[in-house]
Amino acid sequence: MSSEDTQDREREDDGRQNDGRDDGRDDGRDGGRGFRRGGGKPFFRRKVCKFCTQNTLPDYKNPDALRRFVTERGKILPRRITGTCAKHQRALSLEIKKARVLAYLPFVKK
Repeated sequence: MSSEDTQDREREDDGRQNDGRDDGRDDGRDGGRGFRRGGGKPFFRRKVCKFCTQNTLPDYKNPDALRRFVTERGKILPRRITGTCAKHQRALSLEIKKARVLAYLPFVKK
């Protein structure tokens, strides 16, 4: 083995060693869900569809219920935030649009 080979191996080993500083890279130990101080399992609550649990359908004639799914600016919230299932999210967006056309809900809030 030549001295150049041993020097190359030493450089590679030095690159792999963690010197205690966080370099911002995900090492896969936390499962890719983000880093939390203090360790432990990150808190995650599964969101459930309100329409599935209450066995109801979104209705354009009930604008108070639809306001929950619209931002302050009037945008329709995505299902990843509200927890609505895909089937009811499609129905919900159509009902919100109907309510907007009939002036139950505003298109944009200023």
